Amino acid sequence: MKIEDIKNKLEKATIAVATVDADNKPHAIAIMYAKVKDGKVVITNNYMNSTIKNLEGNPYVSLVFWEGERGWRVDGKVEYFDSGEWLDFVKGLPENEGFAANGALVVDIESVKELG
Repeated sequence: MKIEDIKNKLEKATIAVATVDADNKPHAIAIMYAKVKDGKVVITNNYMNSTIKNLEGNPYVSLVFWEGERGWRVDGKVEYFDSGEWLDFVKGLPENEGFAANGALVVDIESVKELG
């Protein structure tokens, strides 16, 4: 399965973002908005202090979301941008109006799996 197959669902969903902290313990947050651009998932860092710190030690992430009884998990490696084209992209999103938009998490997708 490719990210383009679920792009519209992902962009409408609340998404769980799972990382691992320095003690190898799981850390999860929920985000309201993600975008698919150039075959990658792009997430805005508005207030993700712990998540960003975790990604510095381990750049891998799992994203999970559901629509009704169907769900998907997207796994990949994150590159973080606090300047440049990707930051400009997230700052320009209408969903980020009035928010900090401190950076962009760009997920290079390794797998997309349907759940349940």
